[in-house]
Amino acid sequence: MSEDWRAERLTHVRALIRLALPDAVEERKWKKPSNPVGVPTWSVAGKIVCTGETYRDKVKLTFARGASLPDPQHLFNASLDGAQRRAIDLREGDGLDESAFTALLKAAVAAD
Repeated sequence: MSEDWRAERLTHVRALIRLALPDAVEERKWKKPSNPVGVPTWSVAGKIVCTGETYRDKVKLTFARGASLPDPQHLFNASLDGAQRRAIDLREGDGLDESAFTALLKAAVAAD
């Protein structure tokens, strides 16, 4: 992958979210001095579906209500001990099951 593989990965994830959830709104939240551009956050009807953060060694996709979502393909691989959130950590070169990710996004929107 390129020097800025994280930006490429986030662009790919953004495209998958747009396809799966055409009504999703992307905003930047939680701006602070250490992250002046904020965290990309996708929501539908005012309900946060997931966020996408870039770190030195990964892109982290955190689902706000991930603990209550079905994950038969075991995409969640981080924040597994949390009572509410679950995350997918993507490191350089990691694959992403796009159909399972799409199903997870749709389940997140459908969840109460």
